[in-house]
Amino acid sequence: MKSASLCMLSLYVLVMSISDRDSAQVVADGGNSGFISIDCGASTDYMDEATGIWYQTDKGFIESGTNHRLAPYIDFYSQASTINRQVMTLRSFAEGERNCYTLKPKQEKQKQKYMIRAIFAYGNYDLKYQAAVFDLHLGVNYWTTFRKSNTAASPISVFEIIMEKDKSTETVQVCLVYTGQGTPFINSLELRPLNNSLYAAPLPLIIDCIYSVRYNFGSGFHRTWTRFKDDVYDRLWWNNDNPDVNVLQTSVEAKAEDSVYELPWEALRTALQPDNNSNLLTSNWSFGDRSNQYYAFLHFAEFEKLPRGQKRIINVTFEDGISLSQQLTLEYLKPITLISNITKGLTIKAATDSDAPPILNALEIWKVIQQPNSPTAEQDIKAIKEIQHIYGVSKISWQGDPCVPSQWAWDGLNCSYENDIRIISLNLSSSKLTGVIAPPFASLEKLESLDLSNNELTGSLPEFLATLPNLKFIYVTGNKLTGSIPKALREKANLEISMGNNPSLYCLENSCKEHKKFEIPLIASLSTLAIVTVLVSLVIWRFKMKTVLSAKSQKKKFLKPKNQAFTYSEVLRITNNFETTIGQGGFGKVYLGTLEDDMKVAVKLLSPSSKQGYKEFKSEAQLLTVIHHRNLVALVGFCNENDVKALIYEYMDHGDLGGLLSDKNQNVLKWSYRVQFAVDAAKGLEYLHNGCMTPIIHRDLKPSNILINNFMVAKIADFGLSRAFTNERDSHLSTQPAGTPGYIDPEFQRSGKLDKRSDIYSFGMILLQLITGHPPIRGQLENVYFIIDWIRPKIECGDIQGIVDQRLNGEFQVSSVWKAVETAMSCIEPQPIQRPDISYVLNELKECLAMEIDHANSNGLQSQLINHHSGQLDSITTLSAR
Repeated sequence: MKSASLCMLSLYVLVMSISDRDSAQVVADGGNSGFISIDCGASTDYMDEATGIWYQTDKGFIESGTNHRLAPYIDFYSQASTINRQVMTLRSFAEGERNCYTLKPKQEKQKQKYMIRAIFAYGNYDLKYQAAVFDLHLGVNYWTTFRKSNTAASPISVFEIIMEKDKSTETVQVCLVYTGQGTPFINSLELRPLNNSLYAAPLPLIIDCIYSVRYNFGSGFHRTWTRFKDDVYDRLWWNNDNPDVNVLQTSVEAKAEDSVYELPWEALRTALQPDNNSNLLTSNWSFGDRSNQYYAFLHFAEFEKLPRGQKRIINVTFEDGISLSQQLTLEYLKPITLISNITKGLTIKAATDSDAPPILNALEIWKVIQQPNSPTAEQDIKAIKEIQHIYGVSKISWQGDPCVPSQWAWDGLNCSYENDIRIISLNLSSSKLTGVIAPPFASLEKLESLDLSNNELTGSLPEFLATLPNLKFIYVTGNKLTGSIPKALREKANLEISMGNNPSLYCLENSCKEHKKFEIPLIASLSTLAIVTVLVSLVIWRFKMKTVLSAKSQKKKFLKPKNQAFTYSEVLRITNNFETTIGQGGFGKVYLGTLEDDMKVAVKLLSPSSKQGYKEFKSEAQLLTVIHHRNLVALVGFCNENDVKALIYEYMDHGDLGGLLSDKNQNVLKWSYRVQFAVDAAKGLEYLHNGCMTPIIHRDLKPSNILINNFMVAKIADFGLSRAFTNERDSHLSTQPAGTPGYIDPEFQRSGKLDKRSDIYSFGMILLQLITGHPPIRGQLENVYFIIDWIRPKIECGDIQGIVDQRLNGEFQVSSVWKAVETAMSCIEPQPIQRPDISYVLNELKECLAMEIDHANSNGLQSQLINHHSGQLDSITTLSAR
C-alpha cells in the first residue's frame, strides 16, 4: 500500500486538575479569517467573548449523535476561562463504530498546513460517573486515544494535530471510534490555517507528532491559557509557574523580533531562571515506545538588558545515546528556538563564561509517528458521496473514508486494497432509492458488481453502465424501470443482468430470450473449430512439457487471465506439474503454485467425485471471484476443463488456525492473538451471512478452514465450496453432507435442515477450542469425551483457570475470557433459534478484544515527562498505537 499523502503534526495537551485561580480573559477583536470553530452540542452560533472567535453549532458538519449539556453543578470557569463555554455542551455517539466530522477549509495554495484541535470534558453529562475510552482518527489514520477515568471532576483534555492538505482533497475528516469502553463524545472541534513554514525541518516529511506538552514558563496563573489573539494561529500555551525557580518578567512595550515559529509575545515575555548559575532544568525521559522519534522545541528570548559587555550564554545537552551539546548566546529581543531529537534526557545550564543564569521561556515536546494508511481513490470518494447525496442514503456506517480502515468500510461496499484502493462492489438493495440511476455510478470505474434491487427506481437502464470495464453483474430486480435495455449493455461481454419484476423494462427488436437463443447456434458453429484448436494445442503443449521435464527446468510462472478462468495446462505450469502438496481436505488436495508476477497461490484440485456440472461450477466460481472481503481468502481464479475442476486461492503464509493451536506447535498462541483471530473470522462470516446479496452458508467451519496470512490476519477459506441460497426459506433444502465431526450442528444431523445458525454452532465450537486449547472431541473409542460436557461443570463452578488453555500460563484478562466463554456457549445452544446472529457475536468479541488491549495498556511502560524540581510537569502514559 502506498504511504499516506497527508503530512501530519499532532499534539496532545494533557490538562491536570487545576486549583482555583484568578482568571482573566484574552483580549481579541477579529482577525480569525479561515478559522472553523465548532461548539459541539451548542444550540446556536455565537461570538466567544473571551477570544473574539465566532463559534458555530455542529449542524452540517455531522449527521449522527445527540446533544448534551454537562451536569448543572459542573463549572470549569476557574480552570479554563478561554474555553469554558465550549466545554459546557457536547455531542455523544451511542450508535455506530465510527462517527466522523467533515470540515471544508478554505484553500488557495496547492498545499496548505492546518492545525486541528479537539476538546473533551466529560463532566458527568450522562450522570453515570463513567468516562469513556475511545480512539480519535484523522481521516484514515489513528491519531490518539482519549482515556479518562475521572468522573464529575474530570479535567479538560485538548488534542491538537497539524496536517498538510493537498488542494485536490476538498475535506478533512475527524472521526471518533468506539472501542467497547463507553460512549465517545466531543465538546469542541476547531481548525486553524497555518503558515506552511511552521513546524517543518528537521521533522520528517510524512509524520504525525503527538504533542506531549506546550508550556509558557514564568507566566504565573493569572490565567490558564495563552491563545488567540496573542497567538495569531490560536495555539494553546499552558501558563506554568514554579515556586522553586525564579520568575523573570518584562513590562517593556517593545516586542521580540518575529521568530521562525511566530511565537506569541505573551509566551516570550516571561521565563524561568535558577537563583545562580546552577542547572535550570535536568530531566530524564523513559519513553516506552522506542520505535517512535521524539523532538524537543526549546524557545529562548532575552528580554533583560544586561550591563554593557555582559552576555547570557546557555549550554543545552541532549542525551540521545550520546551527549549532544549546543551553546547559545542570547541577544536582546532576538528569539532562538533549539530543536533536537531526544530519547533519554535534557540538561539546561549556564556556560562557564556566562554572565547571567540560564533561562527558558517556552517548551514543546513532540512524538513522531508514521501514518501507514492511504485513503480510497479520490474519484471513488467523490462518486460514492454524490450517490449518497442524490439518494439520501442514511446508513450509520456511511461516514469517513468508504474503504479505509477496512474494518469500518461502509455497509454494502467491497473494496480492492491492492495498489490504489478502489470500490469494486456496491449493494444498495432495499435502500428506498427513488429517481433515476444517476451518472455518478459510472465514475466507479473498478466496479464489478452493482445491486440496486428492490427499490423505487424509475426511468431507463442507462447506457453509461456499459462504460465500466470490469462490471460483471447488475441487479435491478424489483424496481419501476422502463424502456429497452441499451444495445451497449446487451452486447457487453461477461455481463449478467438480473432485471425481473420491472414490468416495463424490455429488450428492443429481439427479446432477451431470443437474443440468448441467437448465441446458441453461434457457439455450436464454432465448436468444431474449437476442438481442432484444442487438439493442436495439446500436441504443442505435450512437446513443450517433455522439453521442460527433460531439462529439469525451474517451475514456470503463469499470470492470471483477466477472465479468471485457467486452462488445465496453465494449472500444470503454475504448480510445476503438481510438484508441491501443501494440504489435503475432504474436497481434494491443495498444491503450491506461483503466478507470473511472483504471487504465490494455493491450487485446490477438486475430487473427481464431485457431482457438480460444468455450468453450475462455472457460475458459482465466477460469482466467487467478485466476492471480496479482508477476512475471506480471495479466489484468484478457477479451472474447469473436461473432468478437471480446480480453484486457485491466494496463498496464506502462516497456515491454518488448527495448526497454530496444535500441541505440536511450540510457539503458544497468545490470548490476544486468539481473540483477534476470532474477531477476524467473525467479520468474514458476517459478510457471508449478511453482506452478500444472497446469504452464503459455509457448511464446514473449523480451525483448519481459518487461515492466517503474513500480516497475522485471519481469513475464512473453503466458503467457495458452499451453496449460495436465493433466500432464507430455501436455505434448508440442501441434502448434501456437510461439516466435520465435533463442529457439525447436532440439529442439522437430526433434521437435515441447514441454515446460518448451523455455521454459528460451528463457530461456537471454534471459540471453545481457542479458549481451552482442546478440540471438540478427544480420545478414542471408549475413552472419548466431548468438550461441551467437560466445560459446563467448570463454568458452573466459576473455574476460569481450569477452563483456559494451561499453556497460556495465566497471561490473559479474566473478564475478556469470561465474555468469550459466554459468547461461545450462546453459539452452541441446542435450539438453533436461541443462537445469536453473527453480528451480535462479532460485537461481543470486539468487546473481549478491547478488554484485553486495555489490560495490556494498563500494564505497559510509562513515559515520564520532565521532572522539573517540584515535579510540576507530570508523567503521561505513552499511548500505544492501535
